[in-house]
Amino acid sequence: MIAACPHCQKKLKLGPKVESSLRMLSPGKSLRINCPQCGSAILLDAGSMLTEPQAPAKMANSPMPRPTNQQITPPPPPDLSGLSNNAYEGKGVIEDTPKVLVLMPDSPNCRLITEAMEALGYQLSFVQSAEDAMEKMQFVNYASVILHSHYEGSALENGVFHQFMRAMNMSKRRYIFYILIGPEFHTLYDLEALAYSANLVVNDQDLSQFAIILRTAIPKHEGMFGAIMQEMSALGR
Repeated sequence: MIAACPHCQKKLKLGPKVESSLRMLSPGKSLRINCPQCGSAILLDAGSMLTEPQAPAKMANSPMPRPTNQQITPPPPPDLSGLSNNAYEGKGVIEDTPKVLVLMPDSPNCRLITEAMEALGYQLSFVQSAEDAMEKMQFVNYASVILHSHYEGSALENGVFHQFMRAMNMSKRRYIFYILIGPEFHTLYDLEALAYSANLVVNDQDLSQFAIILRTAIPKHEGMFGAIMQEMSALGR
């Protein structure tokens, strides 16, 4: 009788003594032999069928699951009902004077951003074009950069400055809190910000609460990445 070792797949020839012992086995009993090739234990039942309760069954010949066309639904944007003008009343402003570069045309929304940032202790700098902004960033270390999605036209993906930010070396980029503002964004939606290589996205309609949004997003960002950024800075990276 020929059988294969379930461990090394070596073909085995069971001798007359083994066959005789198998025929004498009581129901439910098994005979243990050792593989002459690998020395592993093999259990034979009364029907001379190999069993291996000590090892999982091989799945080599099992059919692979077929891929489906089902699309993964991303989580919804966050609920902003908790934001209120008094949510952070009494909190102090930032002690140092971090610089912020703003790429946004003069408008009531831009003035809302200016008031909110200055109230928090930021020093704002404005530019006339994306080229001016990229030149400034060669000489000034900005703590944050704010870009409106329509600053260079209707398509953010085609904007020169946005592509400049996306391609920036991480040794510099990781220290810049990049904020995108526009009518297409969902405020505080981290997944959307990640898709655009930004740290925060804000919808135009929520700019009246911009200071509160910043005080929600920046501590969260620092809590997640502050320690590693300090370590990278200490290492000169």
